Amino acid sequence: MAVCETCGNDYWLSFEISTVSGDRHVFDSFECAIQRLAPICEHCGVKIVGHGVEVGGRFFCCAHCSRVSAGADGAKITDTVGAHPG
Repeated sequence: MAVCETCGNDYWLSFEISTVSGDRHVFDSFECAIQRLAPICEHCGVKIVGHGVEVGGRFFCCAHCSRVSAGADGAKITDTVGAHPG
């Protein structure tokens, strides 16, 4: 068993995540892993669980937040959520 580094739960189904930088983290749930590792949108502050958007080394949860906060480069970001296919 291993202890979750977010909540301290000692759980027999805990798991380990290795990051690109070589850091290793132990969690008992995806919820705890997200809480500890997910980047935060620089505009609205939400945890970025999906792909998100990176503009000039800054992370945003969506195209809207990048357009509002990242200047000219952010203005270039678009998405098709809710767009009519025809």
